Amino acid sequence: LSSRKIGALITFEKTNSLDEFVSSAYPINAQLNHELLSTIFYPGSPLHDGAVIVRMNTIICAGAYFPPTEQMDIPKSLGSRHRAAIGISEVTDALTIVVSEETGKISVALNSYLDYDITKESLLLYLEKHLQS
Repeated sequence: LSSRKIGALITFEKTNSLDEFVSSAYPINAQLNHELLSTIFYPGSPLHDGAVIVRMNTIICAGAYFPPTEQMDIPKSLGSRHRAAIGISEVTDALTIVVSEETGKISVALNSYLDYDITKESLLLYLEKHLQS
């Protein structure tokens, strides 16, 4: 997604339930895989603007919408995906990956903080540290 500059918002549920957001999204219930994510986030897809929510390696839903952060110090260059990622990290313990469609840069939101423009190696470290069973 990053190399093709396909914007994405991928949220991994941890201990806090995301059912409130799942209930208003489009149910998927399919194993997490690159091909499905690429299809969901392909520009023009009806679901590409919302988030996918992943629970235990299963894409539970797509097209989920999160409350945007109300932090005022967010750079104006960051769009609605980044603001939604920070917003969900403020109200749950979820980890969210953001791929910018403008730049292809990868960011991670966790605990009310956005780590912007991280490397693929850093992304793997986040996933290993925060999503181990």
